[in-house]
Amino acid sequence: MNKAQLIKAVADKSGPHLTPTEAVETVLDVMVRAVAANDPVSVTGFGTLLSRQRPQRRARNPQTGETVTVDALRVVKFRPGVRFQDLVDGRTDMPESGNCIKKAPKTPRP
Repeated sequence: MNKAQLIKAVADKSGPHLTPTEAVETVLDVMVRAVAANDPVSVTGFGTLLSRQRPQRRARNPQTGETVTVDALRVVKFRPGVRFQDLVDGRTDMPESGNCIKKAPKTPRP
């Protein structure tokens, strides 16, 4: 699911007028349902949420030292977008106002 598909899913699920609370809750609900259905959610400039299978493994109980088996399970992974990571790392300056993860406009070709 990309950003355009996320917008369409939220628009289909919600009415024409939403309160800010309903809008945020609807977006998060659509994202959680997509990741739970094993569909990665990619938002340009922000990042990607995806589920991964973690295999069964052997671990050690730190209190008793006993070896235990940890069952296989699905976990959620987040991979930040390049622009987001650049802002967090300080490689790019945070804009004073406006959208900080919006793509930079394309430069016209000569």
